[in-house]
Amino acid sequence: MPAIDPVLLSVILIILVALVFDFLNGFHDAANSVATVVSTGTLSPNVAVAWAAFFNFVAAFGFGVKVATTIGKGVVQPDVVDRWVVLGGLAGAIVWNLVTWWLGLPVSSSHALIGGLAGAAVVKGGFGVLIPAGLGKILLFIVISPLVGLAIGFLMMLFLLWLHQDSLPATVDRRFRRLQLVSAAFYSLGHGTNDAQKTMGIISILLFSSGYMKVFHVPFWVILLCHATIGLGTLAGGWRIVKTMGMKITKLRPIGGFSAETAGAVALLGTAYLGIPVSTTHTITGAIMGVGSTQRLSAVRWGVAQRIIWAWILTIPISFAISAATYELIRLFL
Repeated sequence: MPAIDPVLLSVILIILVALVFDFLNGFHDAANSVATVVSTGTLSPNVAVAWAAFFNFVAAFGFGVKVATTIGKGVVQPDVVDRWVVLGGLAGAIVWNLVTWWLGLPVSSSHALIGGLAGAAVVKGGFGVLIPAGLGKILLFIVISPLVGLAIGFLMMLFLLWLHQDSLPATVDRRFRRLQLVSAAFYSLGHGTNDAQKTMGIISILLFSSGYMKVFHVPFWVILLCHATIGLGTLAGGWRIVKTMGMKITKLRPIGGFSAETAGAVALLGTAYLGIPVSTTHTITGAIMGVGSTQRLSAVRWGVAQRIIWAWILTIPISFAISAATYELIRLFL
């Protein structure tokens, strides 16, 4: 019986760990895709996650891989990345995702992965291995993406309220319950496009650094695999976070859910086109706050929002630290 190549075996196992992260990304971020459509009563939870998961997968076709390329080549120097850096980075992201899911906090799986990859790489090669331009752009959009979501959500909600000022509330609710099916699908396309690409980038840099690709690119089988896995994660649904996103930040009606989802989708697809790996969580949370602010500022539960923002601030440092510690442990056994 021929011996199994240990490098190939380790690469396969790390790809499986990456897919666990991808699944948890969908599971953790299911709230982003379905919270508004569930909280307004447009769809039942089970139907909503199935709807979102389907469009997470459909996003595999036709939206490019610019975000995956940024993750694979724009965060740390590709020549410092090896199997163990990737494994350490994934460990930090997975642990933080599980902790924040348990606490019901909607944080960014994307930023957990970026912090994790950076933490493991720095332990291996020092801070000089980080790419300032790529990281700077990502850090800038931690602030910009929720503000963009908030602004678009606020303006869209104001416009729709003005457009329907003479309509009966029951008529408006009925109309936007139907339209929310479209906006939820649109948002799930944006979520799948942006978030599945993070795992694509990790798997691709793993294959490249292990010598299985001569030139860095994202194979089509990786695209399909990552979109299918994040869709399955969404289908499993993280209901603790759905409750926070859909019910604790502000009370939403169907017109507000439509506005928030559409605002989030516009921001996500725009940044995916530019190749910027933003947080779907930050974007939709900002959009929900923007919608709630059109009623009155007190309609947004700012105490809940403050707790969420603190979790956002801590995501990269904590995932960085966990991954750095994990990489040190891995080195002890190599």
